[in-house]
Amino acid sequence: MKNKIILLAIVVLLSACASKKFKEKWLEKEAPISFKARFETTQGNFDIEAKREWSPKGVDRLYQLIKYEYYNDVAIYRVVPNFVAQFGIHNDSLINKSWSTKGIEDEPVVMENDSMTISFARGGVKTRTNQIFINLKKNDRLNNLAYSGVTGFPVVAKVISGQENVLKFYDGYGDKLGRQQGEINKRGNTFLRTEYPKVDYILKAYFIK
Repeated sequence: MKNKIILLAIVVLLSACASKKFKEKWLEKEAPISFKARFETTQGNFDIEAKREWSPKGVDRLYQLIKYEYYNDVAIYRVVPNFVAQFGIHNDSLINKSWSTKGIEDEPVVMENDSMTISFARGGVKTRTNQIFINLKKNDRLNNLAYSGVTGFPVVAKVISGQENVLKFYDGYGDKLGRQQGEINKRGNTFLRTEYPKVDYILKAYFIK
């Protein structure tokens, strides 16, 4: 009986912690027609502009992630030279799981994946959640790539300043960490800082005028 009470207390405590870090109502927040945001990183700042017409549901999710301070100490874990820089796995497993299980509706590609545009990563139907990537070159293939019931990667924003800092993100690990997402999800930034110390990070992100 005592063990059951302890277990129940732990479950209640974890639920309380999770509710403070993530609220379902956040997902109802709609983005304005357009907005700008600044990302502070270990290589300097970059600014983005997002327009809802490019991908309404996708831009809404990006807006929610920024508004509710998701991008605190988030690793830019996958930087493939002359391709993409990807990030979005949160160090806090509760926060990461809360967002990563809330896929948004799929939308068509409206704006092309040009250099310095930003799209959500996805691996099938309704899998756009918390991970995004910056195109490091004009990636036409990503506009029409069809797989697992979806076609292409809808652009949600573009980098409007600080492009030179984006190009400084450490890319020596290539796609190696792209194949270790499970380990990153499980062990967080401790794993990355121990095993892959040169990875860069998003320090924080916030809206600007």
